[in-house]
Amino acid sequence: MTLKDRLKQGKDARKNCPRSAQAATGKTSRDPLPLIKRSSEGRVNSLVELRYGRMLVSPFTFYRGNALLQAHDLAGTANMGLVSTICGDSHLMNFGGFATPERNLLFSVNDFDEVHPGPWEWDVKRLVASFMVAARDLRHGETVEENVCREVVAAYQQTMLECAEQSALETWYESISYDDLRQQASKATLEHVERAIAKAERRTHAELLPKISERDAEGRLIIRDDLPEIFHLHKNSTLLDADDDWLRLADWRPLCETFMSEYRTTLQADRRGLLSRFNVQDLAFKVVGVGSVGTRCLVALLTDEQEFPLFLQFKEARRSVLADYVKAKSRVRHNGQRVVDGQRLMQSASDLFLGWTTGPNGRHFYVRQLRDMKISAELETFDAEAFAAYGRICGRALARAHAKSSGHAAQISGYIGKSDALADALFKYAKTYTEQNDRDFERFQQACRKGRLRARSEADFAADHLP
Repeated sequence: MTLKDRLKQGKDARKNCPRSAQAATGKTSRDPLPLIKRSSEGRVNSLVELRYGRMLVSPFTFYRGNALLQAHDLAGTANMGLVSTICGDSHLMNFGGFATPERNLLFSVNDFDEVHPGPWEWDVKRLVASFMVAARDLRHGETVEENVCREVVAAYQQTMLECAEQSALETWYESISYDDLRQQASKATLEHVERAIAKAERRTHAELLPKISERDAEGRLIIRDDLPEIFHLHKNSTLLDADDDWLRLADWRPLCETFMSEYRTTLQADRRGLLSRFNVQDLAFKVVGVGSVGTRCLVALLTDEQEFPLFLQFKEARRSVLADYVKAKSRVRHNGQRVVDGQRLMQSASDLFLGWTTGPNGRHFYVRQLRDMKISAELETFDAEAFAAYGRICGRALARAHAKSSGHAAQISGYIGKSDALADALFKYAKTYTEQNDRDFERFQQACRKGRLRARSEADFAADHLP
């Protein structure tokens, strides 16, 4: 098929799914509370309260913590019929900077916990709605709300057309570097880019070491407890439930050995060789994010012969929230491998130590470096121009990820076309879904106030363990 044929194939998909149909919000006539409770199943019970506490901060944090709720709603919407690997949770805070194995700083989607085969439209809708929710939360005003939503869609549209005209290898290799962003930045946005680059350069393992570690009475390097963010599993400060199966282990070492044995086999041979030059010194639980709070996440401190550090993060990989709402199935049964395969497919380059493993009692995990040159947007510092620029870069990044993962950039581009039809529909979707999110947030607030759900803040947890 020629490029013209593939573009026409996408255009023909409008017959079954007009672009105007993308404005529909789906199955929103439901009570959000049972879905919120369902998404908390299998998590550490005491940390579910912290998850709810973080979601309670604002409509935006509530939106971030509820990928399952939107997946449920999107299942009732039309799509063009093209299914490929998608992020599954592509809100604007799941994009950012990270280092490639060659130490280049790139910008892309950087969270793949929910990655799964699905309609590309779902990712675009979650992204555009997240900008609307955030803009409203930050009081930018209706003009900025509309402008940033349209900028996201326009950037996605233009980038997808560029990918459609590229060779398969060009699309595979293409990336968005911070040097590119620096050259393209306006005077108003250059400061944000420069600050991000400087911050990334400081976010190294060596810089992190004194912030989260200390020496014990015997002079050994250990991770410092900092409740509720970081705690050891077998100390009095643990936040694990009293009957947790991990507490039946003598200490952290058997758990770590179980993790490391399978993890090593998922790395390339040269990276296994590099990992062998490090020894594990300590392991602690680390609470991360909003939607991930309560799932199991651990940080291992490793050092080489000269005591230079390497921090590895073992993050629980649960079943994707998309799995119950799409007909397509993931090709791999191990959820850690699902995350890793999805990340490698959607990013142009990925973490040097990216791999997966299985913990005691069969829980799935994926592994990556902690923090290493990873940065995310500081939304509170963005004026209207910077917010729109960030919208454009996220739109570009998502289009490149979809083009790479699907191999069908021309069909997607043909469906979108060159008019504002999709932008009109998605702006309407974002506006309507933001109002739905506000209603859901209000019901969530009421449930917490009435004790149907229990929410606690970081300060509450820390106060419980004051000396």
